[in-house]
Amino acid sequence: MIFNITPNLISSILAIIGVLIFFQVLAQILSFVKKDKDFSNLKIRLKSWWLIISFIAFILLFKSPVNYIFTGILCFLALREFFGFLDISENDKPLRFWAYLTIPIEMYFLYIGWLAMFYLFVPLYMFMFIPIRKIFSGKTENFIKSSGTIQWGLVLTVYSLGYVGAFLLLPFNTKYSLNGAELLLFLLILNSMNDGFQYIWGKLFGKNKIVPHISPNKTWEGFIGGVLTTVVISVIAAPHLTPMNPIMAVCAGLMISVFGFLGDVVMSAVKRDVGVKDSSHLIPGHGGILDRVDSLIFTAPLFFHFICYFFK
Repeated sequence: MIFNITPNLISSILAIIGVLIFFQVLAQILSFVKKDKDFSNLKIRLKSWWLIISFIAFILLFKSPVNYIFTGILCFLALREFFGFLDISENDKPLRFWAYLTIPIEMYFLYIGWLAMFYLFVPLYMFMFIPIRKIFSGKTENFIKSSGTIQWGLVLTVYSLGYVGAFLLLPFNTKYSLNGAELLLFLLILNSMNDGFQYIWGKLFGKNKIVPHISPNKTWEGFIGGVLTTVVISVIAAPHLTPMNPIMAVCAGLMISVFGFLGDVVMSAVKRDVGVKDSSHLIPGHGGILDRVDSLIFTAPLFFHFICYFFK
Protein backbone atom coordinates (compact mmCIF):
# COMPACT_ATOMS: atom_id res chain seq x y z
CA MET A 1 0.00 0.00 0.00
CA ILE A 2 1.67 3.20 -1.16
CA PHE A 3 -0.89 5.61 0.28
CA ASN A 4 -0.86 7.26 3.70
CA ILE A 5 -4.56 8.05 3.92
CA THR A 6 -6.25 8.55 7.29
CA PRO A 7 -9.67 10.11 7.97
CA ASN A 8 -8.04 12.88 10.02
CA LEU A 9 -5.57 13.67 7.23
CA ILE A 10 -8.28 13.81 4.58
CA SER A 11 -10.55 15.99 6.71
CA SER A 12 -7.62 18.32 7.46
CA ILE A 13 -6.72 18.69 3.78
CA LEU A 14 -10.38 19.47 3.07
CA ALA A 15 -10.24 22.03 5.88
CA ILE A 16 -7.24 23.71 4.22
CA ILE A 17 -9.15 23.84 0.94
CA GLY A 18 -12.03 25.41 2.86
CA VAL A 19 -9.68 28.00 4.36
CA LEU A 20 -8.28 28.88 0.93
CA ILE A 21 -11.83 29.28 -0.38
CA PHE A 22 -12.55 31.53 2.64
CA PHE A 23 -9.54 33.69 1.73
CA GLN A 24 -10.70 33.85 -1.88
CA VAL A 25 -14.09 35.15 -0.74
CA LEU A 26 -12.46 37.52 1.78
CA ALA A 27 -10.18 38.94 -0.93
CA GLN A 28 -13.21 39.69 -3.09
CA ILE A 29 -15.07 41.31 -0.18
CA LEU A 30 -12.07 43.44 0.83
CA SER A 31 -11.53 44.53 -2.76
CA PHE A 32 -15.17 45.66 -2.90
CA VAL A 33 -15.34 47.31 0.56
CA LYS A 34 -11.84 48.83 0.64
CA LYS A 35 -11.61 50.21 -2.87
CA ASP A 36 -8.79 52.50 -1.84
CA LYS A 37 -6.60 49.46 -1.09
CA ASP A 38 -5.03 47.12 -3.62
CA PHE A 39 -5.56 43.45 -2.69
CA SER A 40 -4.35 42.02 -5.99
CA ASN A 41 -1.22 40.62 -4.31
CA LEU A 42 -3.40 38.58 -1.94
CA LYS A 43 -5.17 37.02 -4.91
CA ILE A 44 -1.82 36.18 -6.49
CA ARG A 45 -0.63 34.63 -3.22
CA LEU A 46 -3.76 32.48 -3.10
CA LYS A 47 -3.17 31.17 -6.61
CA SER A 48 0.35 30.16 -5.69
CA TRP A 49 -0.83 28.55 -2.44
CA TRP A 50 -3.27 26.38 -4.40
CA LEU A 51 -0.28 25.04 -6.34
CA ILE A 52 1.84 24.57 -3.20
CA ILE A 53 -1.00 22.79 -1.35
CA SER A 54 -1.50 20.43 -4.29
CA PHE A 55 2.22 19.60 -4.31
CA ILE A 56 2.43 19.08 -0.55
CA ALA A 57 -0.71 16.89 -0.65
CA PHE A 58 1.23 14.41 -2.80
CA ILE A 59 3.98 14.31 -0.17
CA LEU A 60 1.44 13.77 2.61
CA LEU A 61 -0.79 11.19 0.96
CA PHE A 62 1.92 8.84 -0.30
CA LYS A 63 4.12 6.53 1.72
CA SER A 64 7.86 5.98 1.35
CA PRO A 65 9.62 6.18 -1.07
CA VAL A 66 7.18 8.23 -3.18
CA ASN A 67 6.91 11.05 -0.62
CA TYR A 68 10.71 11.36 -0.49
CA ILE A 69 10.82 11.66 -4.27
CA PHE A 70 8.41 14.61 -4.07
CA THR A 71 10.43 16.14 -1.21
CA GLY A 72 13.57 15.76 -3.30
CA ILE A 73 11.88 17.53 -6.22
CA LEU A 74 10.97 20.41 -3.89
CA CYS A 75 14.59 20.68 -2.70
CA PHE A 76 15.89 20.49 -6.28
CA LEU A 77 13.62 23.29 -7.50
CA ALA A 78 14.61 25.49 -4.55
CA LEU A 79 18.34 24.85 -4.99
CA ARG A 80 18.14 25.45 -8.74
CA GLU A 81 16.45 28.80 -8.11
CA PHE A 82 19.12 29.74 -5.56
CA PHE A 83 21.89 28.98 -8.04
CA GLY A 84 19.91 30.69 -10.78
CA PHE A 85 20.12 34.18 -9.33
CA LEU A 86 23.75 33.89 -8.24
CA ASP A 87 26.72 34.90 -10.33
CA ILE A 88 28.62 31.62 -10.10
CA SER A 89 31.98 31.65 -11.86
CA GLU A 90 32.95 29.02 -14.43
CA ASN A 91 35.48 27.63 -11.94
CA ASP A 92 32.76 26.90 -9.39
CA LYS A 93 30.20 25.35 -11.73
CA PRO A 94 31.49 21.78 -11.15
CA LEU A 95 30.64 22.26 -7.48
CA ARG A 96 26.99 22.58 -8.45
CA PHE A 97 27.00 18.92 -9.51
CA TRP A 98 28.09 17.89 -6.01
CA ALA A 99 25.52 20.23 -4.50
CA TYR A 100 22.69 18.66 -6.50
CA LEU A 101 24.00 15.19 -5.59
CA THR A 102 23.31 15.92 -1.92
CA ILE A 103 19.56 15.82 -2.64
CA PRO A 104 19.23 12.08 -3.46
CA ILE A 105 21.75 11.31 -0.73
CA GLU A 106 19.75 13.19 1.93
CA MET A 107 16.50 11.62 0.71
CA TYR A 108 18.12 8.18 0.91
CA PHE A 109 19.12 8.80 4.53
CA LEU A 110 15.49 9.67 5.28
CA TYR A 111 14.23 6.66 3.35
CA ILE A 112 16.31 4.23 5.43
CA GLY A 113 15.55 6.17 8.62
CA TRP A 114 19.15 7.25 9.30
CA LEU A 115 18.14 10.56 10.82
CA ALA A 116 21.52 11.27 12.48
CA MET A 117 23.24 11.26 9.09
CA PHE A 118 20.51 13.46 7.65
CA TYR A 119 21.27 15.95 10.45
CA LEU A 120 25.03 15.89 9.80
CA PHE A 121 25.57 15.37 6.09
CA VAL A 122 25.05 18.92 4.78
CA PRO A 123 26.11 21.01 7.83
CA LEU A 124 29.22 18.91 8.55
CA TYR A 125 30.35 16.61 5.75
CA MET A 126 29.51 18.93 2.84
CA PHE A 127 30.99 21.78 4.88
CA MET A 128 34.28 19.84 4.77
CA PHE A 129 33.92 18.46 1.24
CA ILE A 130 33.21 21.71 -0.65
CA PRO A 131 36.45 23.55 0.27
CA ILE A 132 38.51 20.35 -0.11
CA ARG A 133 37.07 19.80 -3.60
CA LYS A 134 37.82 23.43 -4.48
CA ILE A 135 41.42 23.14 -3.28
CA PHE A 136 42.13 20.05 -5.38
CA SER A 137 40.52 21.61 -8.44
CA GLY A 138 43.44 24.04 -8.41
CA LYS A 139 41.11 27.02 -8.82
CA THR A 140 40.90 28.86 -5.52
CA GLU A 141 39.88 32.35 -6.59
CA ASN A 142 37.25 33.84 -4.24
CA PHE A 143 37.73 30.78 -2.05
CA ILE A 144 35.74 31.95 0.99
CA LYS A 145 32.95 33.60 -0.98
CA SER A 146 32.29 30.71 -3.36
CA SER A 147 32.63 27.94 -0.75
CA GLY A 148 30.44 29.81 1.72
CA THR A 149 27.81 30.67 -0.88
CA ILE A 150 27.36 27.08 -2.05
CA GLN A 151 27.35 25.74 1.51
CA TRP A 152 24.83 28.38 2.61
CA GLY A 153 22.64 27.53 -0.37
CA LEU A 154 22.65 23.85 0.59
CA VAL A 155 21.62 24.60 4.16
CA LEU A 156 18.99 27.07 2.99
CA THR A 157 17.34 24.69 0.53
CA VAL A 158 18.31 21.00 0.68
CA TYR A 159 18.84 20.76 4.43
CA SER A 160 16.05 23.03 5.70
CA LEU A 161 13.40 21.93 3.20
CA GLY A 162 14.52 18.33 3.70
CA TYR A 163 12.78 18.49 7.06
CA VAL A 164 9.50 18.30 5.14
CA GLY A 165 10.47 14.68 4.51
CA ALA A 166 11.88 14.21 8.02
CA PHE A 167 8.42 14.78 9.50
CA LEU A 168 7.25 11.63 7.74
CA LEU A 169 9.61 9.54 9.91
CA LEU A 170 7.58 10.40 13.01
CA PRO A 171 6.84 8.75 15.38
CA PHE A 172 10.17 7.30 16.41
CA ASN A 173 8.39 5.16 19.00
CA THR A 174 4.82 4.32 20.03
CA LYS A 175 4.81 6.15 23.37
CA TYR A 176 3.06 9.19 21.88
CA SER A 177 0.25 9.36 19.35
CA LEU A 178 2.25 11.26 16.74
CA ASN A 179 1.43 11.30 13.05
CA GLY A 180 4.19 12.89 11.01
CA ALA A 181 1.94 13.73 8.05
CA GLU A 182 -0.58 15.46 10.33
CA LEU A 183 2.17 17.42 12.09
CA LEU A 184 3.51 18.55 8.72
CA LEU A 185 0.00 19.55 7.71
CA PHE A 186 -0.35 21.54 10.95
CA LEU A 187 2.89 23.38 10.12
CA LEU A 188 1.67 24.06 6.59
CA ILE A 189 -1.65 25.45 7.85
CA LEU A 190 0.06 27.84 10.27
CA ASN A 191 2.61 28.93 7.66
CA SER A 192 -0.05 29.78 5.09
CA MET A 193 -2.34 31.46 7.64
CA ASN A 194 0.53 33.54 9.01
CA ASP A 195 1.50 34.63 5.50
CA GLY A 196 -2.09 35.54 4.60
CA PHE A 197 -3.05 37.33 7.80
CA GLN A 198 0.18 39.31 8.08
CA TYR A 199 -0.58 40.63 4.60
CA ILE A 200 -4.25 41.38 5.39
CA TRP A 201 -3.63 43.10 8.76
CA GLY A 202 -0.75 45.05 7.25
CA LYS A 203 -2.88 46.14 4.31
CA LEU A 204 -5.77 47.21 6.54
CA PHE A 205 -3.94 48.83 9.45
CA GLY A 206 -0.23 48.96 8.57
CA LYS A 207 1.51 52.29 9.17
CA ASN A 208 4.81 51.59 10.95
CA LYS A 209 7.33 49.80 8.76
CA ILE A 210 9.31 47.05 10.42
CA VAL A 211 12.21 46.47 7.97
CA PRO A 212 11.89 49.24 5.36
CA HIS A 213 15.42 48.73 4.02
CA ILE A 214 14.61 45.11 3.08
CA SER A 215 10.84 44.73 2.70
CA PRO A 216 9.12 48.13 2.73
CA ASN A 217 5.58 46.69 2.64
CA LYS A 218 5.91 44.85 5.96
CA THR A 219 4.62 46.67 9.03
CA TRP A 220 4.50 46.15 12.78
CA GLU A 221 0.70 46.11 12.64
CA GLY A 222 0.71 43.34 10.04
CA PHE A 223 3.36 41.37 11.92
CA ILE A 224 1.61 41.56 15.31
CA GLY A 225 -1.81 40.87 13.79
CA GLY A 226 -0.44 37.86 11.94
CA VAL A 227 1.30 36.50 15.04
CA LEU A 228 -1.83 36.80 17.22
CA THR A 229 -4.08 35.26 14.56
CA THR A 230 -1.64 32.39 13.97
CA VAL A 231 -1.50 31.65 17.71
CA VAL A 232 -5.31 31.45 17.84
CA ILE A 233 -5.38 29.12 14.84
CA SER A 234 -2.64 27.00 16.44
CA VAL A 235 -4.69 26.54 19.63
CA ILE A 236 -7.76 25.59 17.57
CA ALA A 237 -5.96 23.19 15.19
CA ALA A 238 -3.54 21.53 17.65
CA PRO A 239 -6.05 19.12 19.29
CA HIS A 240 -7.03 17.76 15.87
CA LEU A 241 -3.57 17.29 14.35
CA THR A 242 -1.07 17.14 17.22
CA PRO A 243 -0.70 15.81 20.78
CA MET A 244 0.20 19.31 22.04
CA ASN A 245 -1.56 20.85 25.02
CA PRO A 246 -2.82 24.48 24.83
CA ILE A 247 0.38 25.99 26.28
CA MET A 248 2.54 24.11 23.80
CA ALA A 249 0.16 25.13 20.99
CA VAL A 250 0.61 28.80 21.94
CA CYS A 251 4.41 28.37 21.92
CA ALA A 252 4.27 26.58 18.55
CA GLY A 253 2.07 29.34 17.11
CA LEU A 254 4.46 32.03 18.33
CA MET A 255 7.51 30.20 17.02
CA ILE A 256 6.04 29.46 13.57
CA SER A 257 4.65 32.97 13.06
CA VAL A 258 7.75 34.84 14.25
CA PHE A 259 10.30 32.65 12.47
CA GLY A 260 8.08 32.39 9.41
CA PHE A 261 8.29 36.18 9.18
CA LEU A 262 12.06 36.07 9.73
CA GLY A 263 12.52 33.42 7.01
CA ASP A 264 10.56 35.65 4.66
CA VAL A 265 12.66 38.75 5.31
CA VAL A 266 15.94 36.81 5.17
CA MET A 267 15.04 35.56 1.70
CA SER A 268 14.00 39.12 0.77
CA ALA A 269 17.46 40.28 1.89
CA VAL A 270 19.10 37.60 -0.26
CA LYS A 271 17.12 38.64 -3.35
CA ARG A 272 17.76 42.32 -2.70
CA ASP A 273 21.49 41.62 -2.33
CA VAL A 274 21.67 39.97 -5.77
CA GLY A 275 19.25 42.45 -7.35
CA VAL A 276 16.27 40.22 -8.20
CA LYS A 277 12.60 40.62 -7.31
CA ASP A 278 11.52 36.97 -7.60
CA SER A 279 13.58 33.79 -7.33
CA SER A 280 12.14 32.57 -10.66
CA HIS A 281 8.95 32.59 -12.74
CA LEU A 282 8.00 28.98 -11.98
CA ILE A 283 4.70 29.90 -10.29
CA PRO A 284 2.73 32.15 -12.66
CA GLY A 285 2.29 35.63 -11.21
CA HIS A 286 4.24 35.15 -8.01
CA GLY A 287 7.80 34.09 -8.63
CA GLY A 288 9.28 30.73 -7.77
CA ILE A 289 9.38 28.03 -5.13
CA LEU A 290 11.68 30.02 -2.84
CA ASP A 291 9.24 32.93 -2.91
CA ARG A 292 6.50 30.69 -1.53
CA VAL A 293 8.39 28.44 0.90
CA ASP A 294 10.77 31.06 2.32
CA SER A 295 9.06 30.93 5.72
CA LEU A 296 9.22 27.11 5.71
CA ILE A 297 13.02 27.30 5.48
CA PHE A 298 13.13 28.44 9.11
CA THR A 299 9.95 26.94 10.53
CA ALA A 300 10.28 23.34 9.27
CA PRO A 301 13.54 22.56 11.15
CA LEU A 302 12.48 24.50 14.25
CA PHE A 303 9.05 22.91 14.56
CA PHE A 304 10.50 19.44 13.91
CA HIS A 305 13.00 19.79 16.77
CA PHE A 306 10.32 21.41 18.93
CA ILE A 307 8.19 18.27 18.54
CA CYS A 308 11.16 15.94 19.05
CA TYR A 309 12.14 17.76 22.25
CA PHE A 310 8.74 17.49 23.91
CA PHE A 311 7.80 14.07 22.50
CA LYS A 312 11.09 12.19 22.63
